[in-house]
Amino acid sequence: MDNRNFTMLTDFYEFTMSNGFFSEGLADKIVYFDMFFRKIPDGGGFAIMAGVEQVIDYIKNLKFTDDDIEYLRSKKIFKEEFLHYMSCFKFECDIWAIPEGTPIFPGEPILTVRGPAIQAQFIETMVLLTINHQSLIATKANRIVRAADGRAVMEFGSRRAQGADAAIAGARAAYIGGCEGTACAIADEIYGVPAMGTMAHSWIQMFDTEYEAFKAYARNYPNNCTLLIDTYNVLKSGVPNAIRVFDEVLKPIGCRPAGVRIDSGDITYLSKRCRKMLDEAGYADCKIVASNSLDESIIRDMLSQGAKIDIFGVGERLITSKSEPVFGGVYKLVAVENDTGCIIPKIKISENVAKITTPGFKQVYRLYSRKDSAAIADVITLFDETIDDSKSYEIFDPEHTWKRKEVADFYARPLLKPIFEKGKCVYTTPSLKVLREYCKMEISGLWEEVKRFENPHRYYVDLSQELWKIKHSMLEDYQR
Repeated sequence: MDNRNFTMLTDFYEFTMSNGFFSEGLADKIVYFDMFFRKIPDGGGFAIMAGVEQVIDYIKNLKFTDDDIEYLRSKKIFKEEFLHYMSCFKFECDIWAIPEGTPIFPGEPILTVRGPAIQAQFIETMVLLTINHQSLIATKANRIVRAADGRAVMEFGSRRAQGADAAIAGARAAYIGGCEGTACAIADEIYGVPAMGTMAHSWIQMFDTEYEAFKAYARNYPNNCTLLIDTYNVLKSGVPNAIRVFDEVLKPIGCRPAGVRIDSGDITYLSKRCRKMLDEAGYADCKIVASNSLDESIIRDMLSQGAKIDIFGVGERLITSKSEPVFGGVYKLVAVENDTGCIIPKIKISENVAKITTPGFKQVYRLYSRKDSAAIADVITLFDETIDDSKSYEIFDPEHTWKRKEVADFYARPLLKPIFEKGKCVYTTPSLKVLREYCKMEISGLWEEVKRFENPHRYYVDLSQELWKIKHSMLEDYQR
């Protein structure tokens, strides 16, 4: 996966613009692009950054083959000099990104690219594709994990994902977001996401009786025996046959059952009855697994109604983020350098206020309380600005500037980290386990009000005074 060349996975306008930049003498002009997003999926209070490792892999393999150049030549709209330039393409940009697993918020740059115009413009499509997809799935997975309230969640969605890459990368993102593992074996082989699974209904149907099917499975997997109990009738045959096999096969050899799985019917009602039957038979340690088109809303309802479920297997509604399947991150030019190296801010203006960009080369600081390490607010600053956390600092709403707050007894952490310097990767991606724990820790530092599922508190993302002045000065200049 890491060595696949996705150079040609790009929007065709990247080539037409690049050809134009080349013709106009702008190919090597230094520019700055920000990736950011405008809206949190599902009306949530935060999103989760994911996909940086795959952006790194993509950029490491950026190279035009002879076949790529011939394809471009066949379009008969590109100059030979430009085609030669692209055949010698070598990535030399700087990239900063917010680490995977970090809670992120609308409007703040989550990835910044600085470098020659053609190069910085060209990577737009894959950067957006990769980070949009994985951030979406990590965010959805975390909503589901939080709804499960401490119970394990497994990602079960490969067969409903929109393509192989969506299944594999989605399993990776879901693990960062908090899932315990995946049903997707290749995601384990490639990324180390723990793969788990038991049986399908076809296993039971292959035998003359449900009892024989359970008995055969228990003989083969005595140390990890989870039986699917809803092929025929959960309460009349599934649970009784499972208990019989536990008694006859597992107990005599000193093994305990891992669990039973319910995949259909009124799972809340069935789980309560099933729990009672298992407990009375001496199997209070046997876990109940639930699957079947689950999401955070259904899980919360089930638990509020007293469902006795220990593990949730969540498939299609997680891997496709069915309730809101688009993350909506964008990639916008925010500055250029003139001939003397001075950074000139650039802005995009729109009648839709939400689409007005924040100009300039920027950094994002997260302010934390020294008392309990809770996140107070994010402040977007100019890149060379620092926030002095040895004294109080005033934050204010960029749109309603009269709303101000004095922050004291805090520490400030810059979020954008160097990933590439002049085309060379300078970042080592942490292991997935480390990313998953980091994500859990960072989310624990958010206000509970921000983590509400409905009408969450809006987390503060403010601009520094200097950046706000630049933005509003540019808006006023364009109005005039």
